[in-house]
Amino acid sequence: MIYQPPAGARDLLPLEVAQKAWINDHIQQVFQKWGYQRIVTSTLELLDTLTAGGAIDPANVIQLRDNSQGTLGLRPEVTASIARAAVTRMAGNTYPQRLCYRANIFRNLTQAHHGGQMEYYQAGVELLFAGGVLADAEMILLLADCLQELGVPNWQILMGQAELTRSLLAIFPQEILPQIHHCIANLDRITLESLALEPQLQQRAFFLFDLRGQPETVLTKVATLDLDVATMNTVNNLKSLVDLIKRSSTHPIPLTLDLSLLQTFDYYTGMVFEAVSFEQNQSYLLGQGGRYDQLLGLYSPQNETAPGIGFSLNIEDIHASLASTNKLPQQVKASDWLVIPETAAAAIAAFDYADKLRNSQPGIRVETELGDRSPEEIRNYAKTCRIENLVWVKPDGTVVKEQKT
Repeated sequence: MIYQPPAGARDLLPLEVAQKAWINDHIQQVFQKWGYQRIVTSTLELLDTLTAGGAIDPANVIQLRDNSQGTLGLRPEVTASIARAAVTRMAGNTYPQRLCYRANIFRNLTQAHHGGQMEYYQAGVELLFAGGVLADAEMILLLADCLQELGVPNWQILMGQAELTRSLLAIFPQEILPQIHHCIANLDRITLESLALEPQLQQRAFFLFDLRGQPETVLTKVATLDLDVATMNTVNNLKSLVDLIKRSSTHPIPLTLDLSLLQTFDYYTGMVFEAVSFEQNQSYLLGQGGRYDQLLGLYSPQNETAPGIGFSLNIEDIHASLASTNKLPQQVKASDWLVIPETAAAAIAAFDYADKLRNSQPGIRVETELGDRSPEEIRNYAKTCRIENLVWVKPDGTVVKEQKT
């Protein structure tokens, strides 16, 4: 039997680990520059926590077993876990809370995703106890800063507004609404045309279908509708947000307003957004996020709601989008020294000398030869592994340094 990882899981080999570490390190540096502090939450959670009050389908959660408190599962995303921690263990902290993370997440495979992954890697931020246009703008500007720092080619940000989209869809009967939304979200005009709709509803459906493009153009179209006061306020706030983002960025942000955009998880209440990239006829979903002003209240012992907004970056898609660039490391870092005992009696002296080298400067990499190889085999190994400095150690501690040319 040949042992392999289970379906939906895979191993990461050293070069891929080094490349993804490079991505993660650059992302975390940007997060820290914006004042975000790293948090690590549990990989295991109670199922009730993971489903976020019904906003996340339990079928997406890999469930493990019941314990005395209830069913456990592996986190399918990180926001719910951070929300739980923020309103319980961090309840006495000052506000707002700026938190960041890097984590693996797990999602159950369904028949619709045959051959897909179960484990993913993400890095993200959550800005908690902060509402309004300024907090929304910070998310978009921070996301753009990350993508610029990484050097991702041909990226853009698609922005929607969950509350506004739901309001514009409210005209449709409940029994047909899921089909309308599916057609709009998936750009399926053919199926939309085949739906049995009254002329007025069909006109509205096609109107909504085309509500994507330059933010100013889309918002001008929306403003022509007969909107109630609350919806008009949402439109005006969106106009203010777009203007603030454009005026605040030191680099142009390619921003598309797409009012058909809704995220996978159903806890979003306001602005939602995705970062995408198109490279060599391939599209990549680099990240996604949005505002969730009801989520914190689900975990509050006092049932007190509070605003929150955040995003997650998809490390796999970012890695794939950077594959054709020269940004990523192309080799794992080689060891700096190979310390070789000339005989078995020189082993203690070799280990001592290797220890001195390791403590001589931060980040130095030192290997010790473990024996049973000829000098020629040792030199070939060092050449293959790109080790530049060899040290031969005698039993009395005398060393002979050899530098590869």
